[in-house]
Amino acid sequence: MSELPTEPNAETNVTPVPAGAPEDRLPYWSYQDVLVLAGLALPAMILAKLLVDGAFRAFTSSAPGQVPQLLAAQFTGYALLLAALWALLRLRYDRPVWKSMGWVIPDRWVLLRCAAWGPLLALGVSLLGMILQTPDLDMPIKRFLQGREAVLLVAIFGVTLGPLCEELFFRGLFMPLVVRSLGVVAGIIVAALPFSLLHGPQYAWSWRHILLVTLAGAGFGWVRYRVRSTAAATVMHATYNLTFFIGYIFQQKDSLLRW
Repeated sequence: MSELPTEPNAETNVTPVPAGAPEDRLPYWSYQDVLVLAGLALPAMILAKLLVDGAFRAFTSSAPGQVPQLLAAQFTGYALLLAALWALLRLRYDRPVWKSMGWVIPDRWVLLRCAAWGPLLALGVSLLGMILQTPDLDMPIKRFLQGREAVLLVAIFGVTLGPLCEELFFRGLFMPLVVRSLGVVAGIIVAALPFSLLHGPQYAWSWRHILLVTLAGAGFGWVRYRVRSTAAATVMHATYNLTFFIGYIFQQKDSLLRW
């Protein structure tokens, strides 16, 4: 089972691990690798949008900018980034991708506990949001959630591919490096910062929302560290998102039934 390293003084630029070396010598990649993948994010999303826009124009009559098209573009962009991650680990380091990212399936009871922690974290974040008096803004994410079809599509994406890709990149790839450099607590928090900034546009850059997402990311990171499993963090992330989607559906059930 892959583990996060605890040597705070280790070098950040690590040479490839020789074939046959123990699998727990992680991370063997460097901050430079993370920066390369981060630099590919915007081109990947632009390319994905161009590909999806072209496909929708060629094969459908739907208006541009609809939820299915936007989600398909994000799905394609994530797929391109996952391909880049695979190329980095397989071609540059000749190492297994899933095991390197800590994708280990824990004991089923541990996995069930992680699934239960998602709603508990969602409840805690919601209560803190009430304490902070988080404003009800006209956020871009609300424009996606118009009608039953849109809510269903966004919910499916939000509990499947979204958590999977985000946990692989932030808790699988980035967090082990920061934990090695700064220690466990600081590493978990620092790794949660770019995760929250990724969601900033969805919440109109409201600092309260970004703070809450940062805390959620730290919760996923703590599970990743304690269970030694990115899969466990992904399950927790999925049930966390699912809790908010269920709450939104109950709040908007009257308007959704009219669609």
